[in-house]
Amino acid sequence: MRPKHLAITLSKLTPHPCSRLELEQYVTEGDLASYWMLGVNETDGLLGQRVLDLGAGNGVLGIACLHLGAAHVTFVEADGEAVDVLRQNIASLNQDLRERTTVIHAHLGVEEFLPPNVDIVVTNPPWGTQTAKADRPLLESAFSTTARAVHVLHHVKARHLGAMGKAAGWDHEHVLRTEFRLPAQYQHHTKRATTTEVMCWRFHQPGDKRLQVEED
Repeated sequence: MRPKHLAITLSKLTPHPCSRLELEQYVTEGDLASYWMLGVNETDGLLGQRVLDLGAGNGVLGIACLHLGAAHVTFVEADGEAVDVLRQNIASLNQDLRERTTVIHAHLGVEEFLPPNVDIVVTNPPWGTQTAKADRPLLESAFSTTARAVHVLHHVKARHLGAMGKAAGWDHEHVLRTEFRLPAQYQHHTKRATTTEVMCWRFHQPGDKRLQVEED
């Protein structure tokens, strides 16, 4: 699928309801989801792979993976409203794509969750601006999987990811640095919209570095 076509397809999905501030819910826009998942495809090849989308929201990342040839995507989301939207978005897909999905309603860090056997994990976890260490249950779950690669989008100033990954036996590299748009969707927001810099990380097993870029 062409990048522009994928971005348009993802932008037509029903957006994340973003009704629970404590879960730090923000919309991952179609353009960014397309750009990032095409990067995941470039480094790890999504065709025929089993993908786990942690903190799936409306499903934009996992659905992008399906369009790029993933054999199966497991979506995990804590918020019931978001799960309803996620199921609605999956229902809008063609039958072949729908049959390659599993949706799990579970709050990581609160409810017990046993990750399925997967090849690739993608996650845009809460960044911990409202609740300290809110990202850790998702990251810990990701690092405990059988995946060969874990792709994480996080605020560019987050410094703890590398240490967390290393402690769990993972090396890392940076796939891309870009802007994340933050619309004014909560009452405490005083501006209509703003942007913040984010980094997309690729965690991998030692010896499986794919990018020829020096890391900090």
